[in-house]
Amino acid sequence: MLRLAGVGGFLAYRALFNWTTPAVFVGSLLVAPVFQLLFFVYLGREIGTADDNFYVLGNVLLSATGACVMGGTMAIANERQYGTLSAVLLSPRSRILLWGGRALPYVVNALGVMLFTLFAAMLFVGIEMPATKWPELFLALLAGGFSATAFGIAIGSIGLRLRNTAVVANVGYTVMILLTGTVLPHERLPAWLAAVGDVLPLTHSTEAARACSAGAESSVILTYVWQEFLVGVGHTLVAAVLLRLFEWAGRRGRLSLDEA
Repeated sequence: MLRLAGVGGFLAYRALFNWTTPAVFVGSLLVAPVFQLLFFVYLGREIGTADDNFYVLGNVLLSATGACVMGGTMAIANERQYGTLSAVLLSPRSRILLWGGRALPYVVNALGVMLFTLFAAMLFVGIEMPATKWPELFLALLAGGFSATAFGIAIGSIGLRLRNTAVVANVGYTVMILLTGTVLPHERLPAWLAAVGDVLPLTHSTEAARACSAGAESSVILTYVWQEFLVGVGHTLVAAVLLRLFEWAGRRGRLSLDEA
């Protein structure tokens, strides 16, 4: 089971990952989030909406979206694009292990990107974080990476039905920027938009990270962390239902799974 999920997911990551050269990988997943972080920090200084820590911690979490949302989407959608999906679906192996294994590398990838962006922020901007809160901050980052990957897998599952999931992934990325509180204070949103943000990835992990910075009680921080994990579990269930539904429809001949 572990071999199927771990080794299978790693091989699929190598085979289907679109950042094919080190230069493109570094530019897309490491350099771009740092420049985005610096942009929002200096913009925040000009408009006086919040302090540097607000934008640093928000953008550290937001850096996971490139690795998770786009990566999770490609993990499934590219199987169809490259004509390998039929071979995957013909396998007698557990679908949970197959698709779950696809998600694991992106969670690790996202965590690495977030830590890199965090250390870059410490170098270029500075960050206020009590020494005792770093373990809890790590949990917040891990929870954010998990929920964002689950969100990406849910979007990728639509790739069994739609030809172009990149548009959906980009819309999801934009919605996360606006509604999760990473760059715009969550309390300033209209109530209905804030409610939408509560079921999106990164919202609660961002609150947890900022609570760590403020030196909040561990119980408060861990509550946010568990809420983020629950959001991730919810998107995982959505992805599982959609994958099973579209696979069933494909076996019934209602759609061409390998149609590009």
